[in-house]
Amino acid sequence: MRMPTKARYGMRAMLDLALHGGQSRPVLLREVAARQGLSERYLGQVFILLRRAGLVRSARGAKGGFMLARPPERIDLLEIVEACIGELSMVECVSSRSYCNRADDCATRLVWEEVTSSMREVLAGKTLADLVVMQEGMENGSRAMYYI
Repeated sequence: MRMPTKARYGMRAMLDLALHGGQSRPVLLREVAARQGLSERYLGQVFILLRRAGLVRSARGAKGGFMLARPPERIDLLEIVEACIGELSMVECVSSRSYCNRADDCATRLVWEEVTSSMREVLAGKTLADLVVMQEGMENGSRAMYYI
């Protein structure tokens, strides 16, 4: 399984805001897109999802752009992923038993539940602030693994 592009871009965009002043002032979408090497148009769609989820807020006008809606310590990575793609689940029957008439008698579903739970736990256990620490460490030449 691969994480959908919207979720990956959403996390990169949120990290970019946290690193480049988006806590205190609006940051232009085109600046985020340029730094991240992403399509401005596609990133605009991602920011709409992040705004709807209450993770960013927008400001119009000459000094407009996007800002984090909350401090990075109060935004977990699961919120970002789910803002972009909906509920994180390996298979449909994990999030909705009615999706499959075998859901109650299926051993494979139990494995998918465990995998889904593990992914959700990892993402919920890390914040945007944790990503900032990791990124800054990497930029300062430290390639050590971070377990925050």
